[in-house]
Amino acid sequence: MVEPSKPFVPSTLGYALLGLLARGAQSGYDLTQGLKNPVGYFWSAGHSQIYPELARLEAGRLIHHHVVEQTERPDKKVYALTSEGSAALTDWLGAPTAVPRKRDELVLKAYSLWHSNPAGAAQMMREHAAVHAAHLAEFETRLTWLTDEAGSAIWQLDSKWFGVHAVLRRGIGYEREYRDWCEWMAGCLEGSSEAKTGE
Repeated sequence: MVEPSKPFVPSTLGYALLGLLARGAQSGYDLTQGLKNPVGYFWSAGHSQIYPELARLEAGRLIHHHVVEQTERPDKKVYALTSEGSAALTDWLGAPTAVPRKRDELVLKAYSLWHSNPAGAAQMMREHAAVHAAHLAEFETRLTWLTDEAGSAIWQLDSKWFGVHAVLRRGIGYEREYRDWCEWMAGCLEGSSEAKTGE
């Protein structure tokens, strides 16, 4: 007796690609850029993983492609969602999501900083604060651009801009809190009375 074949289930990267393609047909290069910005702010994938995953999605009939001929460049494939791909994305969005397990080496170090050189640890915290401040500024700039570009559509639940708005707000909150924590830690390590009182 022949067992029925199991339905194709994409990886998380596959769902990220489906989410990008739900916004419109894109080339492999466009998808690679989309995975860097904005998806790269909250999900990372290596360049070498993208094209094999596109091939798997196509073999699973969740996407299809057509070839666009170019005169001065090699022809390119442009990918689009199929109806099955759209349904798979919708199903995934409604499925339960596990709470992510956190692995943060800086926080792990903070747990044992009493065993460190306070001046060196404070400098490390100041450096991390600066990185998070730069990310915060970038997200705030992008949110301003998005508001100008999309207007009230950023509040419309059926608009692709709502999702971008949502992740930018998440990024802004995360980067602001992390920057503030790093600065508080540096202040404590430097003996700041304001840091010790929480002001």
